[in-house]
Amino acid sequence: MPITTKAIVLTSLKYGDTSLIVRAFTASDGMKSYLLKGVMSSKKRKLKSAYFQPLAQLEIVADHKNKGTLERIREARIHYAYQTVHSDMAKNATTLFLAETLGYCIREEERNQGLFEFLEASLQWLDTHSQTANFHCHFLIQLTKYLGFYPDTSDMHASCFDLMEGEFTDTPSLHPVLTGENLGNFKSFMGMHFDAIHTIKMNKTGRRELLQSLVLYFELHLQGFRKPKSLAVLNEVFG
Repeated sequence: MPITTKAIVLTSLKYGDTSLIVRAFTASDGMKSYLLKGVMSSKKRKLKSAYFQPLAQLEIVADHKNKGTLERIREARIHYAYQTVHSDMAKNATTLFLAETLGYCIREEERNQGLFEFLEASLQWLDTHSQTANFHCHFLIQLTKYLGFYPDTSDMHASCFDLMEGEFTDTPSLHPVLTGENLGNFKSFMGMHFDAIHTIKMNKTGRRELLQSLVLYFELHLQGFRKPKSLAVLNEVFG
């Protein structure tokens, strides 16, 4: 029985001359991988390869056999059409970085409505706002809520943040920690809504250091997570 669901594309890889293998996070069943046979040939009308850009928000009709194999998409349409994400250089770099990061973070083939709604709303916010230089830092911190390692905020007055333990402390161990300006920038994002992220004034060095610390935080808490290759491009764009 075909299922109709919203889906957010994470990766799209060419397979053979005319096909694609697409990984997408679906509202109905979590992470799914699809084989789109012949999608790059002119004969395919229900599916267009242009739909499957990084973080594209689609509505798809798909066959989900849930056997760990590549699934099939019968039909696809754009659910939310981005206006600026792919044309703005900074937003495009952010999109590529986030798509790669999410591909390393999300493994489960199960419904996660909270995470899906967060991704959907956050990406639409990025598309419709202009002051987005801090978006990726705030996004990563908020993402940890849905991945199970959001920082313990009970001692936010402490002098450092232990990245391994995920808590603020005045007695640092040998674990990697955030201190000084990096810690201050990190604290500033806690409990903040996206609409206020432009109020955090970070220079390029501060933003780069915080982003590197956040990537390390993900590496320490997610098995199999590795530093995204697109991180260097992102740093260059915002530098």
